[in-house]
Order: sequence, then C-alpha cells, then structure tokens
Amino acid sequence: MLSGSIIFASAFAYLLLLFAVASFGDRKGRKIPVARGRPVVYALSLAIYCTSWTYFGGVGLAAERGLEFTGIYIGPILMFTLGLPVIRRIITLAKAEKLTSVADFIAARYGKNPGVAAIVALISLIGAIPYIALQLKAVSSSVAVMVDTSGYGIGSGENFVDLPLLVTLFLACFAIVFGTRHTDATEHQDGLILAIAMESVVKLLAFVTIGVYVVFFLFDGPQDLWTKALANQDVVSALTYETPVHRWIMLIALSAFAIIMLPRQFHVTVVENRTANELRTAGILFPLYLVAINIFVLPVALAGILTFSGSGDADLYMLRLPLSADLSVLTLITFIGGFSAATAMVIVASVALSIMISNDIVMPVFLRRKLMSRTSGQENIAGTLLNIRRTAILGVLLLGYGYYRAADMSAGLASLGLLAFAAISQMAPALFGGLLWRQANARGAIAGMTLGFLVWAYLLFLPSLGGPDNSHVATTVLGFLFPFAGIFSGAQADPLVNASALSLLVNIIAYVIGSLTRAPKPLERLQAGVFIARKSRSERAFRGRKTKITVLDLKTTIARYLGEERMQRSFSTYERQSGRWLDDNSAADMALIHFSEQLLGSAIGSSSARLVLSLVLQRMDDTSSDTAWLLDQASEALQYNQDMLQTALSQMDQGIAVFDSSNNLIIWNRRFRQLLDLPESAGQVGFPLADIIAILTKRGDISKEQEKALVRNFLTLDKPFLLELSGGARIIEVRTNAMPDKGIVTTYTDITQRVAADMALKQANETLELRVAERTGELTRVNREVAEARAAAEEANIGKTRFFAAAGHDILQPLNAARLYSSSLVERLGDSDNRVLVQNIDSSLESVETILGAVLDISRLDTGAMKPRLQSVPLNDLLRRIETDFAPVARAQGLRLAVMPTTLIVRTDPNLLRRLIQNLVSNAIKYTPAGKVLVGVRRRGEQAVIEVLDSGIGIPASKFRTVFKEFARLDEGVRTAAGLGLGLSIVDRISRVLSHPVDLQSKSGKGTRFRVTLPIDRTKQRLGTATRETPAISTAEPLNGLRVLCIDNEPLILEGMKLLLDGWGCTVTTADSLATSRSLKDRGDIRPDAIIADYHLDDGTGIEAISEIRKQFDDNIPALLVTADRSPEVRAAAERDGITLQNKPVRPASMRAWLTQLSVAMKAAAE
Repeated sequence: MLSGSIIFASAFAYLLLLFAVASFGDRKGRKIPVARGRPVVYALSLAIYCTSWTYFGGVGLAAERGLEFTGIYIGPILMFTLGLPVIRRIITLAKAEKLTSVADFIAARYGKNPGVAAIVALISLIGAIPYIALQLKAVSSSVAVMVDTSGYGIGSGENFVDLPLLVTLFLACFAIVFGTRHTDATEHQDGLILAIAMESVVKLLAFVTIGVYVVFFLFDGPQDLWTKALANQDVVSALTYETPVHRWIMLIALSAFAIIMLPRQFHVTVVENRTANELRTAGILFPLYLVAINIFVLPVALAGILTFSGSGDADLYMLRLPLSADLSVLTLITFIGGFSAATAMVIVASVALSIMISNDIVMPVFLRRKLMSRTSGQENIAGTLLNIRRTAILGVLLLGYGYYRAADMSAGLASLGLLAFAAISQMAPALFGGLLWRQANARGAIAGMTLGFLVWAYLLFLPSLGGPDNSHVATTVLGFLFPFAGIFSGAQADPLVNASALSLLVNIIAYVIGSLTRAPKPLERLQAGVFIARKSRSERAFRGRKTKITVLDLKTTIARYLGEERMQRSFSTYERQSGRWLDDNSAADMALIHFSEQLLGSAIGSSSARLVLSLVLQRMDDTSSDTAWLLDQASEALQYNQDMLQTALSQMDQGIAVFDSSNNLIIWNRRFRQLLDLPESAGQVGFPLADIIAILTKRGDISKEQEKALVRNFLTLDKPFLLELSGGARIIEVRTNAMPDKGIVTTYTDITQRVAADMALKQANETLELRVAERTGELTRVNREVAEARAAAEEANIGKTRFFAAAGHDILQPLNAARLYSSSLVERLGDSDNRVLVQNIDSSLESVETILGAVLDISRLDTGAMKPRLQSVPLNDLLRRIETDFAPVARAQGLRLAVMPTTLIVRTDPNLLRRLIQNLVSNAIKYTPAGKVLVGVRRRGEQAVIEVLDSGIGIPASKFRTVFKEFARLDEGVRTAAGLGLGLSIVDRISRVLSHPVDLQSKSGKGTRFRVTLPIDRTKQRLGTATRETPAISTAEPLNGLRVLCIDNEPLILEGMKLLLDGWGCTVTTADSLATSRSLKDRGDIRPDAIIADYHLDDGTGIEAISEIRKQFDDNIPALLVTADRSPEVRAAAERDGITLQNKPVRPASMRAWLTQLSVAMKAAAE
C-alpha cells in the first residue's frame, strides 16, 4: 500500500503543475501559432468530456454490462462528424450575438428573456452537482483503495485529513485564479484551456499505460487474455449482457445532447473557439481521442474480473490491478490519470456555472433592485461581477462536496453521470426547437424546461438521495404512470430510460402548447429571424432614430461592467468598423444602443444587458413605457429592415452571397442557390466557401484541377472571373468585392446566352476571315517565305557570332603566350639588329589581339551575353580612370587630352559605360593629327550628357550611319591611322544594351562631337567639387626586387610570363595549380608582393588560388586575374574579392603599368 503522504504530495504536486501550465498559457497562449498549435489545444480541451466516469466508471460498467459503456461515446462522435454543421451553426450564432454560456444562448433565442436564462442556469447547476460529486467520489475511492481507509480522508484522529475537501478548495482556488480574470466572458482563457489540454494528454497516457501493462505484462497478449476470459463465467455473463435497444437509443441521445449542452462543453466548444479551422481539426481529433481512450476499457474490465473473481468495486479495477502486483509507480500514474480526469471537469464546470449564476441568476436580481430603487448606480460593477463569479465557483464546488457527503454514494460512477446527463437533456427541446421552429417563444421554453426538470427531479434526483433501494419509486410513481409506461416497450424496469423519456415527453408537450398560446413578442420575432432565417444583423439598418441618452452615458455604464480600458478599446473598434466618429455629448442612436447591448452581454449575459440598458434609458426618459418603446423600436426597425433587405435580394436576377472574414456564408439570396444548384444544407449561416466549392467538384461541375484555381479567384478581389458548370453547359460570371470587416460580397450572373451569342459572332467572323484568307493565300505564303528566309539569315548570323565566341577563348590562349614571349624578346634584344624584326612581330600580334577582342565583344553583344548590371556610378571617378589610361597615348601623338571634372552620379553599368567611352576617346585620339581631345559632362534636366570632342579630320554627314557598321572605314581615316573599323560598331551595340543613345555631330576637317545621354541617379547625388586625380604613373619605373607569384595551368604561358617579368627585374615564383598554391608557405616560399593568376585552372579557379595564398600570407596581397573569360560573373567575382582583372591576350604595357603602380605605392608606404 502507498502511504497517504505520498498520495497527497503527488496530488498536490500535480495541481501545482496545473498552476504552472495555466500561468504559462496566460502569458504565452496567444503566441501559439494559430495554423499549428492552437487547433490541437482546442481539440484536446474538448476531451474534458472524459471525466473520472470515463476513467474509472467505464471499466466498472464494462465489467457489469459489456459494451454498453460505448453508448455515451457514440453520441459525441456522431455530433462531431454528422452533426458538425449544427455545432458550427451554434458557434457562429454565439459569436455574432456575443453569447457566453448555454443559458445565454437559449435566452437570446427567446427574446433575451431573463426567465429562460435563469431556468437554464438552475438546471445546469442542479444537474452538475451529482456530476461534481461523482468526481469527488472517484478521487476519494481511489485514495481509499490505495491506503486501505474508508475513503473519507487520510489518517485518523488528530492527523485526519479530509482529502476530498482539500481537493475541492484547491480546485476552487485554481478556477478562481484562471477562470475569473476578465469580466468579459467572451475573452479567451488561454491558460485554463492549455491546462485542460494538458490534462487530456495526461489521462490518455495514463489509461494507455495501464492498458498496455494489463494486456502485455499481466497477460501474454490479447489472445491470452481473451482465451482466459472466455473460460470465466463472470466474464461471459458480462460479455453476453444484452442492453435493450431503447437504452442504447437513450444513451446515445443523452450523450449527444450533453456534448454541446453541458456547461463545461459549451464553454470549451463554443466560447473558446476562435476559428473555423479549430472546429475542423476537432472534428477529426476529438472522435479519434474518444476511440483511443476507450481501447483498453474492455481488456482492463476483463482482467479485473479474472484477477479479483468479480469481488470488490469494479469501478476501481484500474487501480486495484497494478496495486495487487505491488507496482507503486504504475499505481501512482494510474491515480494521477484519474485525478486529472476529475479535476479538469470540476474546474471548467465551475467556471462555466459561475458565469451563468452571475449573469442569469444574481445580476438580474441585483439590477431589478436598482431599477426599483431608481439609484444612479455610478459605482464600478466590474469588481462586483468578478467577486460574484468567484463566490459562485466556491459555492458550486461546496454544493458538490455537500452532495458527496449527504447522498448515498454506493451507486456506480456511471449511474451518477447518467443522472446529470438526463438533467441537462431538459434543455434540448428549447435549444434545438429554437433553431428550427420560428413560432417558439419564451413561454413555451419556460413551461417545457420547468415541467421536464420537475419530472426528472422527482423520478431520478430525489431517489438518488434516498439510498440504493429505489423500489418505492418504481412501485408508486411508475405504478401510477403504468398506463403510459407501455410506450417504452417494456422499459418500466429501467428508471433512467423511463424517467428520461417521460421528462422529455412532458417537456416537448409543454414547449409546444406554451408557444402556441401566445404570439411571439417583437424581440422574440427578431431573434427567431437571427437564429432561424440566419440573417446577419446590420447595425446601420436603424441608425436614424435618436434617443435622450448620450454616447457618454453609454460609455460610463459599460465601463462599470467591463472596465475603462476594455470599453475604450471596444468603442474605438466600433468607430473604425462603422466609419463614424462618436461625440460624447451627442445623442445615441439605435445602432449604438444595439452595439452597447451586445458589448454588455459579453460580460453579464444578454438578459442582464437588456435590463441594464432599461435602467439607463429609464433614468434618461421619464417613463418606463418610453424605455420599453425605445428598445422595442430598435428591434422592430431591425426586423423591418432585415425583411426589406431579404425581399429586395430575393427579387434580384443576380445571385448574391456574402462571406465573413473566415470565408463562411452569412448572407445570400434564393438566386444564388439556384444558379449554383446548391442543396438546402448549403443555405445556412456559417457554411464554408470551401465546402460550396467541394460540392461543385463532387457533382462534376468543376474538375479537381479547377478547384484550387477557383479558390484563388474568389480571394482575388475586384477581379471578375467566369465559372463554367457541367463542362460549359452553364457559364456564371462571378464578381468579388471587399467588405469593411474583411469579408467579401460576391455576385453571380448567368451569362450563358451572352457567351453563346459571342461564340456565334466569333464563328461568323472566322468564316469571313477564312474567305479573306483564301483570297490572300498567295500573299501570305510569300510573306511566310520571306520571314523564313529572314529567320534563316538571322540564325546563320547568330551561329556565326556563337562560333566566334566559342573559338575566341581557344585562340586567345596561344596568342597570349606568343605575346608574352615577343614582349620579353623585345626587351632582351636591346639595340640589336633583330629588335626591329621582333617589334614588328609584336605589333602584328597586338593587331591580331585587337581584332579578336573586338570580334569577341561584338559576338557577346549580339548574342545577349552581356547583361547590364545597373548601379550608381560617380562619373568623375570613371572619367579619371580613362584619363589615366589615355593621357600617355595622347602625349605620344603630340595631342592634349583634357577631361573636365564633374559631380554627377548616374545609373548605369560602369564596365560597359567605360568600354563605350574608351572606344570614343580612342577613336578621337587616333583620327586627330594635331590639336586636342576634350571629354566633359553637361547636365540637361534629369539627364547627364557625356561629350567627346576632337579637332580631327571629321566625318561627312552622308557617312554618319556608315561609321557605325562593322569594318566600315572612311577613306580619310584609312590614310590617317591604322584600324579595323570595329570601335564605333561596339559603341553602337553597347549604347543599345544600356539604353544610352549616342548622338554624332561632325563636319569634314572640322572635328567631331559624340554625345552619350544617360539618366542621373538623384537618390545618390553627392555634394562637393570634383577633383582631379594625380597624373598617370610612368610605366618606365623600375620593378627590381618586386616579388611576383604567377599561377597558370598552361606551361607555355607560365614560362612566357616568367621570362617577361624577369626581364622587368621582378623576382618570379610560379605555380601551376590550386593545390600547389595551397602549399607555398609549407615549402618555405616568402610572401609575394603581387599575384598574377589565370582564371581557369585544372583543379579550381584563379580566384580560389588567390584566396588560398592570402590566407597563408596576408589578406591584402594585390592580385591581377588574367583570363579569356569575359563573362560578367567572373568580373563580379573578381571585384567582390578586390582583384584587378585583365582579359587575355594580356597587353604587357597594361600589366607593367599595374605592377609599376603597385611598386610606387609600396615605396611610398615604406617611406
């Protein structure tokens, strides 16, 4: 046996854990991702339905009556599968009306009648008392069997501890702390729900654990257990027990009613629901949970009968089995599971009942007293309301404890649970009848529930207080009613079936007769329209009527019940959604009064909210008749406008449907259902748009592929689309528009005939086009042949260009080697006779290099390989580099090159623009025998104009177009300078790639002016004055002692590079691969001053080799990348790593200029 202290400590620790989880939920609950965690938590919270009755009582019932225990789970499973639309409808109505409890819901249907609300609250309270006592009995009985006491406490004498009382008080504290944090009962209790979800997991795991132990450890698997069970007469008797059909029906019906009408179930299912996705998830997970927790009920019951030979309380087999095997830990786990099942029910039931008691019993009395006394009532009610609920929680739990002590608790747990179910079922006619019958009213609801509840109390509740022998009930009451008992098909021996059936029959008869004896009042008619006709309320419908009450009066009244912060937040939301600004001193209209009534209803219930407004209106208006007239006027106006709106919508030829922010249907007309041919079930509030589309798919109107596209079309607002039904037999034009509350309004127009007329017209046009096509066939054929010839020519041209681009790389490699060798030989020959010959070879190689470079550029431009990479470019920096490059060339020809400074920043590709300007400057220098070349920038509005002017030979106006063609040269130019005639062709292509137009002005013998126009980047303009860069560094600077590392996988190129650099005085180290580069430092090489690397290596790239060398020595080693690959990707990679790039074949002068600049910078740094 476990000691009482261990059991008490375990229970106390578990309750503390609940506190911790609930606190965490209150702090972090709203951050749980709605798309993932929250729907699962919501589904698990519904498992509060599984109390200690399920945990302990189900086993006890199975041990006695076999599979009868499944009856109370079939009803909920049916409700959450087949009856899910009913639950969805109840949730939608509760959200729209801001209803906080099942009493509030039923009362709202019957004109917010306070009498209806009070009766529902009393039924819920009295029906819950045996249920709470059931949980306390389960806890005390489980402790009793573990410590072998009477079950009334732990210990004896002075050390006696009343565990049920302690549990009652602790659960009351928990419910008060986490269930009464807000006066607004529509506020979600995140901490409480998270704790309940955790308890659902705990009890499921505990039940599965004991089930696995029983089947696979206590017995050798299911086969062994079943074989032994069939050999036991008690087991066979339980398994062969025949539950009458009428009892099955009653169990299923009562449990189906209970899953939605039990106060705790209504609270977690309706009030705590946030999205339609949560309900869809619950429709799958909750039935699966019910199946999972009942899988081992029958095996545990069979094992209990076999182990204990049918002796002892079968309800406690769950505990007695591990206890008999002296498995203390497993026993404690089982106890915690049952304890969790009991506490979860008690907590949520007490919170839900406290809301009903405060809103529907205490507050109406409290408010009527104020109405009678005509007090101003300016005191804050929010704190009073919370205290009433806290007191109600404590009172409810103490009533349950009192029933536990006073009543005879020898009956099974299942009997007590069914007693509560039968009580709750008395609300079913009023609830479900109110959703179906428009003429039902408050008189019928009150009569039905009152008489039905009295029958239940006399036949079931009172006998439960008198001991297990209920024979006097059967003999007196049922004997007196024996003529009526025959309708139960011999069920007179079953008090539950008889009493439940009789009470529901009396309830329904009284409900119908009471409703027929009086016409519905205006507000009852209005609410019937909301609950049955499923019309959405429109506050603007009765905005015109003003009252004597001001906006400030309403705000002050509501703040007393909800608090100042909640009131301000709610009215701000109302102003934003309605597009109105509320002046505190202005008179409130009916729309604002209706909004205030709903807002108050979220805190104190719809019935009490109406009484509060009556009190306020009576204080402002002199007579109570004025008060009633104002409220009824609002109701009548709303009803009238709703009827007018529905009539107008019904007469329209277009279909109209309105969906809320969750894409659930809230308003529609008859034409909408006719056009889409929707069934009656689709015409109800809350029906999802996705389900409507699914109906069309299932019926074959649209395909599976069209289904997803159709959902996207509905959500693409302000864009009409066509809906083709039945393969085009009917074509509907659908238009969608946004609503202020994030919903959508859709219209549907049958355009089948219009489309057919369009098709006929199209066919006529096609016939006409055919005749025209026949007459012009020859012309078309000729045009096609011309187009094909042109396409073939263009393809041939593109093929040629691609060939040049592909062959260029292979040609440039040996050419680069030859150029290196020739340059080296020129320097080594000095003044010998062969120097002139070698210089001619070098000059020829340079010409070949220039031709290949130009051809490659043209091929890349024509094939679109050059993609501009636009960025902000300071023009002054770019022009300074061009001046540095061409100043020595100009001086060599006796010309003066002038580049004017500028501060403009343009949007362009710096590399392509530089190439373009370089070609223009190069041409200007080449064809200017004497004088100067000027480069400058003008600003024209938002454009920058780069101008290149020279005093050269000029171009005749008739040749302006010719000079931009490939290999086109003028006679004067041929005589003046050598060239290929490709420079301006490249300029023209680059200008088109960059969208920078080039303009030409010139006269023969008068010089030439080229203009390039490009956009200014205003967002990057910088202030200040442009400065000139220092003059170009002479390439004749000595390079003695400069340590250069050369990397190339071509031995000839590597050798040529070494010869050239040695001739310049450099100290050269070579590497032929990436692997060799990685080991330089290991083999003792010192840090190089510069790196010259080819891009394409056998085992990597030159950029990777440079990076490896920098890692070994110094990240700041200057590097030059030489490559025949002219792609922008390679250039961008080099720029990213701070590497200078020169294309093959490398010009020795350019390479030497780079090395000389580096050498001078190193010497300057050393000084």
